[in-house]
Amino acid sequence: MSGGPVFDIEVTQSRPPFSLRAPLHSTSRVIAVQGPSGAGKSSLLRILAGVDRDAVGRVAVCSLLWQDDSSPSESAGRERRRFVPPWERGVGWAPQGALLFPHLDVEQNLAYGGATAASVSEMAGMLEISELLGRSPSGLSGGERQRVSLGRALLSARTLLLLDEPFSALDPDLRQELAERVGRWTTKARLPVVIVTHDEDDLRGLAGERWRLVGGEITAVEVGPTAP
Repeated sequence: MSGGPVFDIEVTQSRPPFSLRAPLHSTSRVIAVQGPSGAGKSSLLRILAGVDRDAVGRVAVCSLLWQDDSSPSESAGRERRRFVPPWERGVGWAPQGALLFPHLDVEQNLAYGGATAASVSEMAGMLEISELLGRSPSGLSGGERQRVSLGRALLSARTLLLLDEPFSALDPDLRQELAERVGRWTTKARLPVVIVTHDEDDLRGLAGERWRLVGGEITAVEVGPTAP
């Protein structure tokens, strides 16, 4: 993950009256995106996940080129008109709302991306949800659902982890502890992370660099360490 940018992103998205412009170039493995509600933070994550196809520009993570809509004159030597669909990107994504599969129990939700039984068991222990493995999502509290969604994202992430307010439903003590555990897990895996959060404990546990998104415009606030 050394020798070049981890994040090489230059995208725009126009959905009148909202417009997003996100030039995000960073050598930090973990970045946090902050800003007021409606600024475009979740939209940026959707673009990175490949869900929003109407965004235009370039998206590359760790030299993996997922989208390039540049014109020939703008992209000398680059592959043009490229778009890698979401299911081929290897992205683990925990969106707001903890969207779980209602027809699967907790264990099956965690394993949905192909994780082994041993990996599911280890993740459940890390997130303190081992006793929930046989439960249906309909019987879970908000905090429990959020931890299952987070675990599924961690287990399915091969190239990038996207976290959208991943600990917001947890009490402060558990929130800080899990942020630190997830930070250690992603460091060991050398997994790039983009986290949207308003909480300072989340940032201390995870983020190496901060960006601020206001009115559809993103700017670097605090530069973090180069990716190991």
